[in-house]
Amino acid sequence: MILSKNSYLKARDFILTNARMIERRSFEFHFENGTTEGVFHAVYAYRNSDGGFGHGMEPDTASPESQPLFSIMALETLDEVGYLNKEIILNDFMPYFESITTEKGGIPWMFRPKSTYPCEEHFKTVKEWAALSTTAPLLGILEKYKIDIPWMKKAEQFVWSEFERIKDKHVFCYLCVPRWLTFLTYTKSRDKAEKTINKLKNWILADGVICKDKSDDGWGLYEKPHSLNYAHSFESILYSLFTKETIESDLKELINRQKNDGRWNTWYGISEGTKLEWAGIQTLWALKTLGNYNKIEK
Repeated sequence: MILSKNSYLKARDFILTNARMIERRSFEFHFENGTTEGVFHAVYAYRNSDGGFGHGMEPDTASPESQPLFSIMALETLDEVGYLNKEIILNDFMPYFESITTEKGGIPWMFRPKSTYPCEEHFKTVKEWAALSTTAPLLGILEKYKIDIPWMKKAEQFVWSEFERIKDKHVFCYLCVPRWLTFLTYTKSRDKAEKTINKLKNWILADGVICKDKSDDGWGLYEKPHSLNYAHSFESILYSLFTKETIESDLKELINRQKNDGRWNTWYGISEGTKLEWAGIQTLWALKTLGNYNKIEK
C-alpha cells in the first residue's frame, strides 16, 4: 500500500496553508527542491540575542525565552538539511550551550518559563537539571562534525553515567531515543556504544513499549510508539529490530490515519492554532517517513 498522489497533494496543501513557516520551508526542502537557506532563515527566526532559541519552537509554549531543547531542535533541523558546519556550531550554538552547562557537565532539558506567556502545565514544573536527551545529541553532532573542544570531556562522562542511571526509564519516549542514537552513532567510544545500543534494542522490545493495538486513538503518539517511531527509514540503526511485516503493517496504518483534509493529527495543543501547528509537524513527519520507505506515489 502506498500514499496516493491525490492524498499526498492534500497533505502538501494542508502543510502550506496551516503549518508554521519552519515546517513549510522544511517541506519545500524535502519534497520540492527547496533551499537550505530557506530552512536556515525559518529556524533563525526563533533565535534570541543570547544565542539560544525560543518563541515556541515547540508549540506547547509561546514563551520567547531561550530553551535548551529548542536550541537542540534548531541544531538538528539545520543538520538534517545539510546546512551546518563547524563555524556555525562553534560560533552560533556553543556559547549558549556552554553558558547553561551544569556542574555535572550536561545541559538541561528545559527551563521553567519566567514569563507569563501561555504554556502547557508540565513546563511550569520541569526539572532544570542536566539531561541525557539534550546533552547526548549535542555531543553527537560535535563528533559528527569532527569538533574537539574541552567542554566535551565532562559532558561525555555525564552522558555515559546517565545511560547507566536511567537504563530503560525513558525508552518509551521516541522523541528521546533518536537523540541518544545521534551520540551513540558518532561517539569514538565504540565498544560502549555497541553495548548500549544492544541494551536499547532489548528495552524497546520489552512488553508494553510498542503499541500493538491499532484501534487505540493514541497509536503512534507520545508514550504509544510504533515501529516507525524508532525506525524512520531502512537506514535507521533500529530498523533490524522489526520484521518486514511489522514495518509494512505500520506503514499501512499510518497511511490509513490521514484525515480527509490531508493532515495527520495529534491531540497536542494549548489552543486551536497550536493544534494546527502540531498537526503540521505530524504531517511533515508522516510524509518524510513514508518517503523514506518509498510509499508515496510519484
